[in-house]
Amino acid sequence: MAKLNVNGKVREFEAEGDTPLLWVIREQLGLTGTKYGCGVAACGACTVHIDGVPTRSCVRPVSTVTAKEKIVTIEGLSPKGNHPLQKAWASLDVPQCGYCQCGMIMAAAALLKEKPNPTDADIDAGITNICRCGTYNRVRAAIKVVAAGGNTKTAALAIQHTDGSTT
Repeated sequence: MAKLNVNGKVREFEAEGDTPLLWVIREQLGLTGTKYGCGVAACGACTVHIDGVPTRSCVRPVSTVTAKEKIVTIEGLSPKGNHPLQKAWASLDVPQCGYCQCGMIMAAAALLKEKPNPTDADIDAGITNICRCGTYNRVRAAIKVVAAGGNTKTAALAIQHTDGSTT
């Protein structure tokens, strides 16, 4: 059996070498937060980190990943779902259908690690994921909130919520 280091644990799996990493993560390891979207690395729903680098797992053959490389999925980003990005996503009502959000959060986490205070241009360059619901403005706002330490006031945002409240 082959091995992968996923979310800090070495896990065994059995698959052909050309099987996309995504399918091993979802089907054999049971980590379904990583989504299948397009299958051609265009949408980013399948984004995971491999040694800290955001990687589109739908086109990465599992044979190209060694057990020494550290894979992090959305489940491993914060096991309790309380990563600052996850909190910002929830407080700013970022997701609509939510399908792309795990990949977006993974891309955003990598961006913030590389550039803790990203500009709009940095966000545009770093977040190439596709959101069919078009929540890009809220994604940008959530990234800026986290970069500002989690406070919407210091991030210079004025978010009008559907209940009439303002953040």
